[in-house]
Amino acid sequence: MAKCDICGKSLTFGIKVSHSHRRSNRTFQPNIKRVKAIVEGTPRHIHVCTRCLRSNKVTRAV
Repeated sequence: MAKCDICGKSLTFGIKVSHSHRRSNRTFQPNIKRVKAIVEGTPRHIHVCTRCLRSNKVTRAV
């Protein structure tokens, strides 16, 4: 489960470059947290990236 329910940020691909400049494929995982948030008036657990948490796109449930 590497996808943000708010912004849709998910797995991306890139290239790893070593010191000798050999290139190989790699993946970048987003920083996803499972938080309890208010969704449509009810508290639910959702998967949210830390960028959305930091920018207050999510109202946390206590």
